[in-house]
Amino acid sequence: MGLLQKAVETYDAMSNWVGKTTENRPTLLPISHITQKAQIEITLDRNGDFVKAEAVPQENAKTVIPATEKSGGRAGKVIEPHPLSDQLDYISGNNQEKFMEYVRRLGEWADSRFSHPKVCAVYRYIQKGTILEDLQASGLMELDSSGKWKKGKISGTDYEKCLVRWRILGTGEKDAAWEDLSLFRCYEAFYDSKLDAEGKQLCMITGRDDYMGTNHPKGITAANYGAKLISANDQTGFTYRGRFTEPWQAASVGYHASQKAHNALQWVIADQGTVFGGRTFICWNPKGYHIHQAFSLLSFNKETKYSPTEYQSELRKTLAGYRNELPNQEGVVIAAFDAATTGRLSLTYYNELQGSDYYDRIQKWYETCAWENGPYGVQSPPLRKIVERAFGTERSKGLLEVDDRILKEQMQRLIACEIDSSRIPYDIVKALVQRASTPLAYSNSNRAAILSTACALVRKYYNDRADKEVWSMAFEADRKDRDYQYGCLLAVMEKVERDTYDREETREPNAIRMQAVFCQKPLHTAKILNERLEPYFSRLKPQQRVFYKKRIGEIMECISECGAERMNAPLGDTYLLGYYLQRQNLYKSGKSEEREEK
Repeated sequence: MGLLQKAVETYDAMSNWVGKTTENRPTLLPISHITQKAQIEITLDRNGDFVKAEAVPQENAKTVIPATEKSGGRAGKVIEPHPLSDQLDYISGNNQEKFMEYVRRLGEWADSRFSHPKVCAVYRYIQKGTILEDLQASGLMELDSSGKWKKGKISGTDYEKCLVRWRILGTGEKDAAWEDLSLFRCYEAFYDSKLDAEGKQLCMITGRDDYMGTNHPKGITAANYGAKLISANDQTGFTYRGRFTEPWQAASVGYHASQKAHNALQWVIADQGTVFGGRTFICWNPKGYHIHQAFSLLSFNKETKYSPTEYQSELRKTLAGYRNELPNQEGVVIAAFDAATTGRLSLTYYNELQGSDYYDRIQKWYETCAWENGPYGVQSPPLRKIVERAFGTERSKGLLEVDDRILKEQMQRLIACEIDSSRIPYDIVKALVQRASTPLAYSNSNRAAILSTACALVRKYYNDRADKEVWSMAFEADRKDRDYQYGCLLAVMEKVERDTYDREETREPNAIRMQAVFCQKPLHTAKILNERLEPYFSRLKPQQRVFYKKRIGEIMECISECGAERMNAPLGDTYLLGYYLQRQNLYKSGKSEEREEK
């Protein structure tokens, strides 16, 4: 119940936002209300006389309307009208059974002690039975000789499915019924009075007695709109049968707690949620303090190329700003939602942290998962980019696209690594290393991004295993590591050949073309590459030739110390670190980074 309890806490803390409509934020729904898209807006005066009717633009269609527990989840042929705003099929009289039930419910509210001038005006107007003629006179529909509507649509919706919302002049706080807080409060009180007859039980969310919710709201996430987080309508399967005879025996959730929790979650997700591959991720503070989203990239100055030291300093400054906005004792809730079927919504990830712990873990992630990215300086690769570069397929225009099923699962694994401060799964590291080792399979921009990302994750993976910084972003020419030195050797052999190219040359060096083989048989491949480099050595300036041959000799001396039996063994992942850092060091002699690194 942790998620629902935090959602109820959020609703109570943000109660000043309930029912208010603003341009920049979604509406936090009042209890016993839902959001629907309206196609028709009818304006009446306070006596219930028709003023005008007009189509609602799609961009302004979202409308808050009162609803019962059953009408909010109605489906199929069930007749369950909404109390005020509803579809033409209910309020026009075209379907007498639906119309009579709608009028009965509306009249019950209008005649109660919780009535409202808007409700009375609509009730008087509906009783006149002139709505279809008024809509025809307004040019919104055509009727046949019997007074029935012809086939047609308003704002892309068939006539009978068009929802009507009301604007009543000179009543309440606002003329628009979907923005009138006094109307919301009247309906909440009216519906509570109807629930009084049903009795109360213990709510497992709040620990207080409440009316039991039986038909919980849907539409928490836009990506899985029809799926419900709480559902127990499977009386023939094993949702609850076998252990209980009634669904409420498994979990008794109060109506008000359910309404608050679902409305709060829907509000937070609409405002802050991020969707990856159909799975929705949210991260929020129940009291409304602003926080950085764990799955969003920290914003640094994009025009600045940071060195490792500058990157660490900028990271601490940026996070210090976020820390100041969230008191240490305040909590952060992180959750992910997905639907395996159209009707069931699952909570696939959940965690609660104190604000100080939350930012400590984000800082650790950005400190340990970072690498030089050519002309852009030190960066931490975005989580989505890690997935795309590890598992994506290169499409037209060089874009890396990844299947939604893979994207959402891998994103959740990475978010869990960041938030839970756990180790990077090795299969992600391995996938990146394999791709970085086959650069010819990708465009220049992608191979550079894949290499930088692979180095970031290789460094993090092995540093986390050692629980200290074994691998840094600084070049170590004499590091006693066979794989690292072989990576340096590959970089030198690549640079020797590139130094002989003209500016217009696009041919890939032998070292790049044979990189995949080099990873499997490094010594054997190094001998072949060395033979193929002889013609290129002759084209170099004498001082260049001396420098490169000396460097190759130093590298081979380090490699030989590992023992003859390991000289030709397949390379480990850390060879990429040596390759990247050695190549970067070679380009510091005065030339700018090759175009493929941009």
